[in-house]
Amino acid sequence: MAIEVERKFLVTADTWRAQVQQVSEMSQAYLNDQGRASVRVRIEDQQATLNIKQAVAGPARLEFEYPIPLGDARQLISRLGGGRIEKRRHRVPAGRLTWEIDEFLGANAGLIVAEIELPSPATPFDRPAWLGQDVTDDPRYYNHQLAQHPYTQWGTV
Repeated sequence: MAIEVERKFLVTADTWRAQVQQVSEMSQAYLNDQGRASVRVRIEDQQATLNIKQAVAGPARLEFEYPIPLGDARQLISRLGGGRIEKRRHRVPAGRLTWEIDEFLGANAGLIVAEIELPSPATPFDRPAWLGQDVTDDPRYYNHQLAQHPYTQWGTV
């Protein structure tokens, strides 16, 4: 069974930018908008994946990810994709771990979230000075929620 253990934080400063070692452009769409799992197609640079993830908030969730042909991913996004996310992912090394800092674009512009995948929920990690509030348990900050309820619309009813 594949379990993703991940912590998610808001970012409070830009000092992380000097430590970035890799940047990827990402586009993704969700093929289902409700239920017990999110099913998403993601294009990262020129690679595509199909991802199925348990739709619960918290640090540990079931996750399965499979590579798919880029042309198939483009068709799935354009023809079947519901909510969409555009973001730029920056990777910052943290010892044997890596921070993935997502700078959201489009309808989620202005939101920057840092994630770190851990081998287990008890794995210790350093908290850089640019790390803000822990939002691991706040479903609003999960990509499948941002696809349906964009950050730029949170202040509106």
